[in-house]
Amino acid sequence: MHANSKRSGRIQAKTAASTLLDPAILLPAIGGSVAKLAPRRMIRNPVMFCVEVVAALTTLLVLRDAVTGAGVSGFAVQIVVWLWFTLVFANFAEAVAEGRGKAQAASLRKTRTETTAKKLENGTVRMVPATALKTGDLVLVEAGDIIPSDGEVVEGVASVNEAAITGESAPVIRESGGDRSAVTGGTQVISDHIKVRITAAPGSTFLDRMISLVEGAQRQKTPNEIALNILLAGLTIVFVIAVATIPSFAAYAGGSVGVLVLVALFVTLIPTTIGALLSAIGIAGMDRLVRFNVLAMSGRAVEAAGDVDTLLLDKTGTITLGNRQAAEFLPVAGVGEEELADAAQLASLADETPEGRSIVVLAKQEYGIRARAMEEMQATFVPFTAQTRISGIDTGGTVIRKGAVDAVLAHVRGSQRIAVSGGRGVAALHPAADPAEREILALAERVAKSGGTPLAVARDGRLLGIIHLKDIVKGGIRERFAALRQMGIRTVMITGDNPMTAAAIAAEAGVDDFLAQATPEAKLQLIRDEQAKGKLVAMCGDGTNDAPALAQADVGVAMNTGTVAAREAGNMVDLDSDPTKLIEIVEIGKQLLMTRGALTTFSIANDVAKYFAIIPAMFLAFYPQLQALNVMGLHSPESAILSAIIFNALIIVTLIPLALRGVRYRAVGAASLLRRNLLIYGLGGLVVPFIGIKAIDLTVTALGLV
Repeated sequence: MHANSKRSGRIQAKTAASTLLDPAILLPAIGGSVAKLAPRRMIRNPVMFCVEVVAALTTLLVLRDAVTGAGVSGFAVQIVVWLWFTLVFANFAEAVAEGRGKAQAASLRKTRTETTAKKLENGTVRMVPATALKTGDLVLVEAGDIIPSDGEVVEGVASVNEAAITGESAPVIRESGGDRSAVTGGTQVISDHIKVRITAAPGSTFLDRMISLVEGAQRQKTPNEIALNILLAGLTIVFVIAVATIPSFAAYAGGSVGVLVLVALFVTLIPTTIGALLSAIGIAGMDRLVRFNVLAMSGRAVEAAGDVDTLLLDKTGTITLGNRQAAEFLPVAGVGEEELADAAQLASLADETPEGRSIVVLAKQEYGIRARAMEEMQATFVPFTAQTRISGIDTGGTVIRKGAVDAVLAHVRGSQRIAVSGGRGVAALHPAADPAEREILALAERVAKSGGTPLAVARDGRLLGIIHLKDIVKGGIRERFAALRQMGIRTVMITGDNPMTAAAIAAEAGVDDFLAQATPEAKLQLIRDEQAKGKLVAMCGDGTNDAPALAQADVGVAMNTGTVAAREAGNMVDLDSDPTKLIEIVEIGKQLLMTRGALTTFSIANDVAKYFAIIPAMFLAFYPQLQALNVMGLHSPESAILSAIIFNALIIVTLIPLALRGVRYRAVGAASLLRRNLLIYGLGGLVVPFIGIKAIDLTVTALGLV
């Protein structure tokens, strides 16, 4: 699953460029760009709304001159055309970003069908439309049926095909109780049958919310976005005042400045570049998560992921592979390793758990002991239960048992008492008088200190030794935590293991801290303690017991396989149910913030360069002293104005792929990131306008456009 997520991450890096060439998105985006010119929509973007006002004003002036016969210059017409192009290009960036979400929503809509549900009433089945179901209704879903609405399995177990939502073809198991009881409307049961209690009203299912969110219908501006909009609006007001005072200075110098020149100057001075791309950056950030199979309930959650200070990760399945594997056989004195391995393999022949299969494989690999044919053994297998914590085999008068150390010791002593250590470690059991028991306890303690899990093995009431089960830490996870540490993020491993085992795994994985014997209350308190220090906290979970912590965390990622309570509590849902994706979510959030910061830096530097590029050329007639600043040697004031207006429009189009794709993510600190932005986007923003405006000036002059 994680490999598929990583592959999805690699594919999305190529999406922006291909989106601009996809007719299915490109053509509707062009129409949408024009539709977005409606003032009631443009007013949401103060900078571009000001551009629309002055574009409309200059259009009216040109039309007035054309109607009255005052004469319309080609220069004036070109300025008006490029002002409208600037607006359309700005809307195009947002329309393309929205188009990608609408394409995703369209594919989700195809998965919805008019489903008939088998509603259970008084023990009988009644066929009803899925739209007639209400919260609390009980339905029967059999093999081949579509699950009619969101709900929780209250009886039975079945394989469910969730490819319509996750894109994964492999079926998943859904069963009553536990953390894998939630089912999603529109998915299909492919084996067995289940009874489902409906938890969502019609029109408010998980799939409905997904469609609404990916379309952008519920996308609200984030606090950072609002703050940046206020800053841009403030800068625009400053330049309105500055430009309004220019006619007075021109009159004082004995000249005059036309409205067209003032409008052009105003548009080139205000931060149109970031103003045009700001909304597209936010939409694209949420879209990148959707393409990564993560549904963010708000843009604020994506931003918060980029600012996370503390990352809480469950040990099993996130830091470790999730399945403990047999690592070695540790016999007691007087017992050979092969004898212990043989007994352990026999006791594990009917054990279909990953741990049991790994014991069979290890005995075969290390000692060449092949699994025996079970039908020839005429054996009785003792299954593992949570009550006995022991399993084994009875064959040919031989009794072999393996399991928890205290349970096997009780078996050997002929007692049915189940000793519970209460998390104090195996050495806390009552003192053993038998030397073999003392040796077993010592071996178990050694395994526990190394971070492993000890299983004891006994044959016919005689202790043979310990099987060392090891949690396998995922490859490369230590390097990923080091990268997060470089970003200033503190990682905390959460586990139900005892402190000794937790410390060993934490040290091997390279996390900064760990919380052992974690309870829901302990998780919640840890998050609150971190937040009290002014930190933003992210965590993932899938169970009802995780819901309080998911709700408290600034970024709560619920697994799609988890309970309804967990999905409702989190502000993100991972459709792949891959806990390790929490790390990628943080990276996508940081990429969003990096992209916005980089383009804001470029936009402001871009405006500064335009001041030096066009103001000297425009006012050289009034103030000859400005000749010292006319470093670009533009052909004329008209060519300077037209070139700046054209550059202003084209730079928006040029930056659309970057806004959609996002700045390439790098795990660097804030200081390094600031230096990089200033060097690449700050310096680039200063240099590019000089080159671009000069090139356009040469072109328009050569073509005789001015």
